[in-house]
Amino acid sequence: MFLKIKNRIEKELSLYARSLDQLYRLNQLSPILFKSIQEFILRDGKRIRPTLFCIGYLSFSKKTPAGLYRSALSLELLHDFLLVHDDIIDKSAMRRGKPSLHTLLKEYLPKNKETRFSGEDLAIVAGDVIYAMALDAFLAVKENAQHKEAALKKLISAALYTGGGEFIELMLGIKPMEKVTRQDIYKIYDYKTANYTFASPLTTGAILAGAKPDQINKLYAYGMLLGKAFQIKDDILGTFGEEKEIGKSNLTDIQEAKRTLLLWYAFNHAGNKNKRLIKRIIENKVTQNTQLLKMRAIITETGALAYARKQIKSLYGQALKQIQNLNMNKKYAQTLNNFSQQILK
Repeated sequence: MFLKIKNRIEKELSLYARSLDQLYRLNQLSPILFKSIQEFILRDGKRIRPTLFCIGYLSFSKKTPAGLYRSALSLELLHDFLLVHDDIIDKSAMRRGKPSLHTLLKEYLPKNKETRFSGEDLAIVAGDVIYAMALDAFLAVKENAQHKEAALKKLISAALYTGGGEFIELMLGIKPMEKVTRQDIYKIYDYKTANYTFASPLTTGAILAGAKPDQINKLYAYGMLLGKAFQIKDDILGTFGEEKEIGKSNLTDIQEAKRTLLLWYAFNHAGNKNKRLIKRIIENKVTQNTQLLKMRAIITETGALAYARKQIKSLYGQALKQIQNLNMNKKYAQTLNNFSQQILK
């Protein structure tokens, strides 16, 4: 069922991308802007957020209203907008196996001439356009006006809190490791992953369908717990996975000095020598594979890897309890269960 919904979203995205000029006169406004946005939003992706939005809706509704899948694209476009800005902040040259949007837009600038603006500047503006497109796409669904307004507010709050999560993550990156707490780490996980990727898409769909407040609250709690578990798993993959498996360099998290649960536990359970080594590695501008191997060894030796895996299991168990007795369509409840098992494997 998850794959069936995802495939419908893919078709809707293709139709939407082809109609950008008709909808917004984007090509007439700027062929470069049109071409760049169209290419970027059509790149391969997991489409987790729009798919969960549809599952959230269909779990509490007996109908599939006109415009539901176009409305679901708002979650994917919001994601694209955030990726564009993230890549600028992280100075990432690649995204989904292709040049990041700011790298792509640099190609349109004169090679041997000073300009007042950069590819990054152009990408910020393009990202803002994609955000406006996301809000517009949401309005496509034909539903009860009150439900629609409440769901739109939820979508906007997801964008707001994700931005807040990015802000506190950047500020945490300059905080000395010895002052970083587990609560700091989980706060970022809550805002940047759990709420944005799982809890908000699910509950936005459920709100749109007219689900009851207690149902929405349980679904939200499920998404938050599952999201934290997923982020811990992603941190493990980011450090111990192979580059072809994760789609980016496995040095990325270390290079960006990301404060993860793995790093927090390892630092707080390491001896003084390894504490100093961890600090040197995350403060280093250029990270080498030898440093990655040292970090992996410390994470394993301190028990951080085992601790992280235990946390995933605990959070997943708590998440399942939230939806055990939730009065939702059994077919979609099973789809959610299968999905959660798959992403945490």
